Amino acid sequence: MSKAIPRRRLKAWATRYACNIGFGLFAAALLGADALAADASHGETLARRWCAACHVVANDQTKGTDNVPTFEAISKIPGFDAEKIARFLRDPHPKMPDMQLSGPEAADLAAYIVSQGK
Repeated sequence: MSKAIPRRRLKAWATRYACNIGFGLFAAALLGADALAADASHGETLARRWCAACHVVANDQTKGTDNVPTFEAISKIPGFDAEKIARFLRDPHPKMPDMQLSGPEAADLAAYIVSQGK
């Protein structure tokens, strides 16, 4: 036979549970869309639109510009990190066009680049 949980204990648990959910929702709202996981498939769409003219962005692409690394090569650079490449994409070097990517778009594109090294 199971014992009933005392009402006081149940109320404390429910309050703590509600506070945790509220904090999670507050943190997600505060961090915005960047708090969500990056979407590599959306990153592929962006790569094919913006990057494929110069970089080889996928296995089915046969040609890119000479002296420009493939996405696979970029993903294998020592110290490569999706956050670093996302920051770089938001403020690219002079040879790259400024695509004016949003934070989530840069994260999606970085996630796609990471996926090319696997």
